[in-house]
Amino acid sequence: MNSRIIILIGILAVLASCKAHKQVLVTRPTEAPPTVIGPAKTAAPSVNTKLVAIRARQLNFNTFTGKAKTRLNIDGNSNDVTLNIRIQHDKKIWVSVTAILGLEIARALITPDSIIVINKLQGVYMKKPFSYIYQYGGKQLSFKSVQALLVGNIMPELLADNADVSTDNANTILTGQLQGLAYKLTVGPDFKLSQTTINNQLAALALQVSNSAFIQVGSRIMPSQIDIVSSAGNKKINAGLHYNSAEFDKELEYTFSIPDRYTPVD
Repeated sequence: MNSRIIILIGILAVLASCKAHKQVLVTRPTEAPPTVIGPAKTAAPSVNTKLVAIRARQLNFNTFTGKAKTRLNIDGNSNDVTLNIRIQHDKKIWVSVTAILGLEIARALITPDSIIVINKLQGVYMKKPFSYIYQYGGKQLSFKSVQALLVGNIMPELLADNADVSTDNANTILTGQLQGLAYKLTVGPDFKLSQTTINNQLAALALQVSNSAFIQVGSRIMPSQIDIVSSAGNKKINAGLHYNSAEFDKELEYTFSIPDRYTPVD
């Protein structure tokens, strides 16, 4: 078959896939809802009420699967890829990285204990303890933090009772310290997370995560656009994820094996 025809078929398949997974954007409120305290009385939510409401709006799930078109820039090297993400809650994150026409170029498996990455283009693999990720996010962040980031939740370590709570127009602002990290959370009137900012000037560490273009997936609401900017010393990662499909609580497979011919790298 002519190579141009093969390419055309591939492009048509991609376009058909995009149409099949059309997302429905959710209009977020611009005003905070009042708290009902009596038959005819309302009042602005208290600090405790806001924290309870924010926690209640975090996504709860057993499994998550999503496909995200992603602009990925690592230390100045930029690529457009698709991330196929599968999460088994609190246990594992499986990621397949594909390039044009669905060619898989890498696969990763993250657990609370380890990170394994296979580079299919070069026939190599890397196996590290989970602590390897600290160089990009700080030792205060856990597997649950990464899990939360990928679905638009607040990193659980940051949603603490001792956070300082204030308001900025209709947004709720949570600020605080986590073992040397200064953080700021911007939460919308719908109690969904809009932005996370983390800084540690002494360690030259900065992380900003922005959530936008919220969509409804079944009974759940999540961002379809997640933008991540991370810098730690001279290491920099920029990732813009745009989910064009997402599902919760489906039975998933997490196929992962390292071919014998692959060689380990640091």
